[in-house]
Amino acid sequence: MLAKRIIPCLDVTEGRVVKGTKFVNLKDAGDPVELAGYYDKEGADELVFLDITASSDKRYIMLNVVTKVAEQIYIPFTVGGGISDIETIREILAAGADKVSLNTAAVKDPALISRAAEKFGSQCIVLAIDAKMSGPNKWEVYVNGGRTPTGKDAVAWAVEGVKLGAGELLLTSMDKDGTRSGYDNALNSAIASRVDIPIIASGGAGTLEHMYDAFTVGHADAALLASLLHYKELTVKQIKDFLASKGIPVRQC
Repeated sequence: MLAKRIIPCLDVTEGRVVKGTKFVNLKDAGDPVELAGYYDKEGADELVFLDITASSDKRYIMLNVVTKVAEQIYIPFTVGGGISDIETIREILAAGADKVSLNTAAVKDPALISRAAEKFGSQCIVLAIDAKMSGPNKWEVYVNGGRTPTGKDAVAWAVEGVKLGAGELLLTSMDKDGTRSGYDNALNSAIASRVDIPIIASGGAGTLEHMYDAFTVGHADAALLASLLHYKELTVKQIKDFLASKGIPVRQC
């Protein structure tokens, strides 16, 4: 079995890392460059950088910050937020990112996934899905940083995204985000059972047991974390030691 990954997430706006609850009430959590360097040394498996207001503000991603973060780390690095064309993807990868995360632009133009995968390889293309429960075992896709409902079914969109060429899925539960009540394992497992690419569980981590459940109940391949790590309530090593003690394969720090 492949090692499960622990991935800190840097939600960035106006040059600072922030964290909120259900995509609102954002609080400052630090400098993205400093945090990136810290997590690299701590033994994180990867890092995700999301410019969370780029799409809603209709502006370009903060390429200078991406470059500075890439200079600080040696682990794989995914960048998302406001990416809507091939040239921007090229610039972000050239700035040091290993992958790009597509969300709003992919919903508006699904063929962007195919064009990007063909140009740079599926391994570079992460389809990010922000999903909110719309009924029993049903979730709706939202875009523009969780501000705009699309009417799209999240499970169906995930399956379509894989067919179009996405190499990984980042699944964020808007209902669970920042609540610390655990990941939406129903959402994650519903999609994991339908696709054959890795999925990253995001939204709701509050305890060590929540990470274990994400891998065993939600069938995720990686767990994304933010506030628990940013505010030093847990360390990457503590998480990995706990998972290893439970028989979950992880890359040791």
